[in-house]
Amino acid sequence: MRLSELSRVSGVPTATIKYYLRENLLHDGHLTSATQARYDESHVARLRLIRALLGPAGLSVAKAMRVLDAVDQAEAPSNELLGAAHGALMEPADPDRDLGRADDLLRHWGWSIDPKDRDSRAAFLDALEAIDAAGFDVPAGALDGYAAAMLQVANMELDHLPTQSPAAAVRYVVLGTVLNEPLILALRRLAEQHVSTQRFAGVQDLTET
Repeated sequence: MRLSELSRVSGVPTATIKYYLRENLLHDGHLTSATQARYDESHVARLRLIRALLGPAGLSVAKAMRVLDAVDQAEAPSNELLGAAHGALMEPADPDRDLGRADDLLRHWGWSIDPKDRDSRAAFLDALEAIDAAGFDVPAGALDGYAAAMLQVANMELDHLPTQSPAAAVRYVVLGTVLNEPLILALRRLAEQHVSTQRFAGVQDLTET
């Protein structure tokens, strides 16, 4: 297909496609003349991934490029590839920060975490320290309960990880992270409302008998 048809099929404006080509986000088409090239379904799929990274994921062009480089270098979905996808969504950690508290908890749960992934561990530590700073006491056993619940979520999500290509896997992980995290939080609030309603209804039934 020509550039105009690629634009029509993908829904991406021609000028935007040309920009992606200049920035090497999108691979070149097959040259048919000095000024013409043909494109195929691989370009449509790549545009879909680029738009996901720059759109819902909200990545900068530089971060999107790092993810796409990881995709291009991977032969199949792997921990390193998925780590690159997650890492692009996080703020870089202070290289000198002591992550011992987070590491202790992860070891307690027996989780296998890449020691090079400081960003995820630092984000976990940020959350713990924010709780401390607010003076909130996490109920006994709650942290272990959260960890067990998240393992269930992780297993369920990775059971559906696409394996046909690195690009499909990255798109699933990035969009799943960006779009599913608000969904998980909303469901948590609704679940608490449901449990609260059930428990208070039970108390009310007892007081009325």
